[in-house]
Amino acid sequence: MTKFEALIFDCDGVLVDSEVIAIQCEREILAGWGLDYAFETFVQRFVGLHNRDFHNAIAADAQATGLTLPEDFRTALHANHWKRFEAELKAIDGVLDAVAAFPGLQAVASSSEADKLVRKLELTGLHETFAPHVFSSDLVANGKPAPDLFLLAADRIGARPDTCLVIEDSVNGVKAARAAGMTAWGFTGGGHADAGLAGRLTEAGAHGVFASHREIADALSG
Repeated sequence: MTKFEALIFDCDGVLVDSEVIAIQCEREILAGWGLDYAFETFVQRFVGLHNRDFHNAIAADAQATGLTLPEDFRTALHANHWKRFEAELKAIDGVLDAVAAFPGLQAVASSSEADKLVRKLELTGLHETFAPHVFSSDLVANGKPAPDLFLLAADRIGARPDTCLVIEDSVNGVKAARAAGMTAWGFTGGGHADAGLAGRLTEAGAHGVFASHREIADALSG
């Protein structure tokens, strides 16, 4: 397939299987504070958001339900999952197949904070695959679902938005890619993907949904 000049990957839940770890840890902590989210609700509302927007949403939910969060809730929410990342984090199976199947420009555009994004890629041996084309939403004023990060990534690597293909596992990410004028492929191969994710990604505007990186590699090679 030659219609695309650039392939842009989200990181969490697409390149590295971090979402399932983070969601488990954060839901447990939030439940202890009185905010009990169903797994699917948590995925639908919060996956793909910058931490700033995630924290603001949690604070708003607490206020709406009359709960008082700890003063350090922003730090406390993430206290446990980095220990698990260091011990358990892995690249999602087959990701290098998708990378190898695409001969054009490639980049990562993630809602993760810059230092954490780099560390996750380092832990899984993927940083050198994409560096220096690794972009965090720290670089833009508005995170996903706004198009800013994908537009910045396209500009930095020298690709027109309409020639970019984005691989995303979140509704917010798919919306951001579509708003940027890019083709969006949904990905459901992460450990956090529930039975309804494919439908939600399609509803958000994904041009196709793939259950594995090998399926993506086949589509890119076809």
